[in-house]
Amino acid sequence: MADTLTSPAEKPAGRNLSRRQMSGVAITLFSAIIAAWAPIFGKMAYRTGVDPYTLVALRTTLAVALLWMIYLVRWRASIRIHWRDLLGCVGMGMVNGVGSLFYYTGLQRLDASLASLLYALYPIWVFIFLSSSGHAISRMAVGRLGLGLVGLYLITGAGSTRLDSLGVMLMLASAAAYGWHLVLGQWVLADVDSRTVTLYVLTTMAVVVDLARVMGGGAFVPISPAGWEAILSLAAVMAFSRLTMFAGLKRLGGVQTALLSITELLTTLLVAFAVLGERLSMTQWVGAAILIVSVVLVRRESSED
Repeated sequence: MADTLTSPAEKPAGRNLSRRQMSGVAITLFSAIIAAWAPIFGKMAYRTGVDPYTLVALRTTLAVALLWMIYLVRWRASIRIHWRDLLGCVGMGMVNGVGSLFYYTGLQRLDASLASLLYALYPIWVFIFLSSSGHAISRMAVGRLGLGLVGLYLITGAGSTRLDSLGVMLMLASAAAYGWHLVLGQWVLADVDSRTVTLYVLTTMAVVVDLARVMGGGAFVPISPAGWEAILSLAAVMAFSRLTMFAGLKRLGGVQTALLSITELLTTLLVAFAVLGERLSMTQWVGAAILIVSVVLVRRESSED
């Protein structure tokens, strides 16, 4: 199946990557390394007593405030947008805003390493959404999804009663939301500058999560200096990882961007082990390896039509 999220004009000639695609690869890898710190800072914030809804609302609002300051000073031209394109950005922001609430609520219940492994399923969700829109499902797709389910079963403890099933479901829902957001993103980015898309998608996300915080977040509890450090770090991670992610998405397309973002998972695992002291069992490592193989196989299928 061809990468339907990448326009024909962006396809390389033969096996060679164009300069545009090479820059997209570099930008996407950089974005993934930055984004890998999000669950780490999230867990640090939770250790100081910050609740998920407050965390999501503050980090998104601060990230958007930072972006608006940068745009007003450096990128004023990128603020202009046609109302039809704005509707597309609003749709992306709403999906991603709900997904971020799922993500950080699930992260509170799971180790950062386990949460990241479950979230890494989003490239498979990208493919599922494309298939459901009318693209044929090949035997490899069925086999890859089967591998993904086996990996998921092993990662989550092979039916262990100690597993937080709600946390797992929330993280899977977050991965699905992020996958759909990537599909929508490639369509919107076909006609709009990536910096413009970033600004309005994140602004919409801020509105969504702030409303959720007001309606369901409960009373506001004072935050410690350590909590604010984690929140501010998360805001910076969000602002700059999304700027680079959308720039890479415009150059590469959704499937390739999702595949390169496997770097995010590997980086998070390393940092979670080094900083948070988390560990995976041997069974979970086997499941992680199977999951990574399942995700990487998307690349082979996307190059075969």
